[in-house]
This record gives sequence, structure tokens and C-alpha cells, in this order.
Amino acid sequence: MKKERLVISLIVLLLITSGCMSEANKQKITIQKRKGEENIFEDYKEVTQNKQVQKAIEIVKNANWENTKVEMTRFADYQFQFPYKNTKEAKITSYLLWVSPNSKNLEIVTDSDKYIQLTIKDSANLYEILTGDSLGK
Repeated sequence: MKKERLVISLIVLLLITSGCMSEANKQKITIQKRKGEENIFEDYKEVTQNKQVQKAIEIVKNANWENTKVEMTRFADYQFQFPYKNTKEAKITSYLLWVSPNSKNLEIVTDSDKYIQLTIKDSANLYEILTGDSLGK
């Protein structure tokens, strides 16, 4: 009887622990959209589907970033963040995003003076993940 209780207690403990660990490993993208012509953003969307989050992270991380400070002619159209959660640290990486005038490319700037103009394909994929719409509509 005591062995059964011990085994059941261990199983319950393992289930609770594994549930908490899987919750801690979930990542999401938080997107804000510019409101009007001012540099004011409002909450727009959260992407929580793991496959989409991983694809967006892959696009952004694998881009050929330039270490340069740029000044854009208008305020960003969107800003988005990737909160990274791991056992060592919790870090939020923030990006400002512009849709290019031809509506074919996305341009992204970080607060650490990095800039990228994504390829047409990566722009379309990232825009669809972040907004749910097709680029150029």
C-alpha cells in the first residue's frame, strides 16, 4: 500500500513538473501596430503557434544584418518582440518594422543599430506570420 502511494505520488509529481516545463518553453511574438501618423503603437496581435514563432525567429535570426544606424523617413508601421525564456535568462528582443513603399519588402531596425531589408520571399512569409495578411494588400 505504501509503495503504491509512493509510485502514484512520483507519477503525479513528474506530470506536474513536465507540464510546467513545457509551459516555460513556449514562445510567442507580440506585435503592436502604429496608430495614425504618430509614433504611438497599440497592441495588435500575439502569435503563439510554435511553428509560426519558430519560422519568424528563423527569418529574423538568419538575415544578413548590417551594423549601421539608419534614419527612416517615417515612423515604423509595426513593432514586435520575441520574449525568450530559458533557464539562464529571460530576454526580450524588440524590432521596428517598415513596409517598403513598393509593398514588396520589409525593413527592420533593432535598438542596437542593426538594419536589414528582407528578401521578397522572407518579407512575405514574415508579414503573413505577424499580421495574418498577404504583403501588398
